[in-house]
Amino acid sequence: RQVMKIEAHQLVGSCVEYLRCTKCSRLLETIDTVVLHSTDGANAMSSAHYLARNDTSVSAHLVVARSGRVIQLLPFNVRAWHAGMSEYEGRKQLNDFSVGIEIDNAGRLHRRGNSFFSWFNREYPPGEVFTTVENGHAAYYHGYTREQIGRVAEICALLKARYLIRRLLRHSDITVRKTDPGPAFPFDEVKSIAGF
Repeated sequence: RQVMKIEAHQLVGSCVEYLRCTKCSRLLETIDTVVLHSTDGANAMSSAHYLARNDTSVSAHLVVARSGRVIQLLPFNVRAWHAGMSEYEGRKQLNDFSVGIEIDNAGRLHRRGNSFFSWFNREYPPGEVFTTVENGHAAYYHGYTREQIGRVAEICALLKARYLIRRLLRHSDITVRKTDPGPAFPFDEVKSIAGF
């Protein structure tokens, strides 16, 4: 397994690559929370390029690919625009004190016959589909890979050790507008592995 570490607010390791996001420059005074997101996109690199673009109003610190590779867009001590209007336990604007991790995933899927499609109309094999029940009906989501789950847990543990992170949250925990990373993401398992 590739060993990662944090140096100068960047992840360092053979599985990490960097894509520069120049639109964010404000430094964080406090870093005590990690927020997990799903990209709801086609692949990690296309999502990373979208997040890094100067004409979009979103950004994140990391994108974790399905292979477990990591793309870092911003140093951890720079404020990213990932949480939007957000609140948790009375604290608002979580961008001001959190690290945002985007996990490559197509999000909610729609079934047509025996096939499953994303909102951008890509078909996914049944082996990648997570099925749950919502409001008495079957609901389908793109599953996460073991490589992603292990990598996210590893990164969260490193961040916890380096920045004394107190909370690991999902995007859905901080705003009613969002449901990601969704029911397919094994949040309790990741929290446990990462030591939260």
